Amino acid sequence: MTDLTPNVPDALDDDDQDLDDMPPRRRRRGIYILPNLFTLGALFGGFYAVVMAMNARFDMAAVGIFCAAVLDSLDGRVARMTNTQSAFGEQMDSLSDMVCFGAAPALIVYEWALKGLGKAGWIAAFVYCACAALRLARFNTNIGIVDKRFFQGMPSPAAAAMVVGFIWVVDDHGVKDVVGSPALTWTAFAFALYAGLTMVTNVPFYSFKDISLKRSVPFIVIVLIALGFAVITIHPPIVLFGLFCVYGVSGYVVYGYKRLKGKPVSVISTSKDEPDERGLH
Repeated sequence: MTDLTPNVPDALDDDDQDLDDMPPRRRRRGIYILPNLFTLGALFGGFYAVVMAMNARFDMAAVGIFCAAVLDSLDGRVARMTNTQSAFGEQMDSLSDMVCFGAAPALIVYEWALKGLGKAGWIAAFVYCACAALRLARFNTNIGIVDKRFFQGMPSPAAAAMVVGFIWVVDDHGVKDVVGSPALTWTAFAFALYAGLTMVTNVPFYSFKDISLKRSVPFIVIVLIALGFAVITIHPPIVLFGLFCVYGVSGYVVYGYKRLKGKPVSVISTSKDEPDERGLH
């Protein structure tokens, strides 16, 4: 009689062999929540600013941009402190910066004043927006060869703060019909061009990245920080606008000082193989 019972061990061996032949299952890659929450918060600030500008609430639009700048300054530090850096986070941060500090300020200043200048107005707004994109693209490509202590050109959050800070100060003084004021309109035009073009210069701007939050500091430093917050609360529009205006010209002061002293003025390292070296152009 023929045995019709299947050879179970052989069948199991075939299954095991099939499993061995299958490619290993790739582990799904996720994203880190904490730093990207700060980035999303900054992105919301930029979106909120545009919506407020569409509703002629330019004071709230300025607040949205300043909040976005604060959150943008924190996401990278949080990622480094928690060791949650990722390529996704870098791309997300760059795209958020383009919205918050490139497109949003250009649209806000155009809606606030530049539309009264006709073609000159939208050209100035576009120049600012294009310079922000160029500055971010250059930052991403030169990130490994730039002296970490300085930015190459004014950073986009500071440029946006200068433009919307001027809007905030004027709006805070009760001036609403800016389009009908040639002086304010052309001043906004000048701020947009200055901030935009300064972003794509090679002028060094201090980055504050060499300040470590993990190091101990003298007690007086904490006192000065508290005093700084107190000064800002006296009148936020004027104080913040003044601070960013000082920062906006500080790069040219540093550039001129280094020129007079015969020191290197470029923040690009002389060797791509050693990006941390101190030898600069």
